[in-house]
Amino acid sequence: MGGQGSTGNVIAALASFFIPGLGQLIQGRLIRAAVMFLLAAVLWWFLLGWIIHLWSILDAALWKPRGELSI
Repeated sequence: MGGQGSTGNVIAALASFFIPGLGQLIQGRLIRAAVMFLLAAVLWWFLLGWIIHLWSILDAALWKPRGELSI
């Protein structure tokens, strides 16, 4: 998958827009996906889930795999 701004990250961010953590799951980051999904689910009960939801979208959009060179 490419770096920031790549098609893969855009798709992951769109997926996280609909379900928090789904973008991270698409990127292969299972633990982070589970944490974001569970945090959002719990915090929506207190009307604070939107914070995790936005974090999930931004994290998916800005993620760079390790070892990728920035040119």
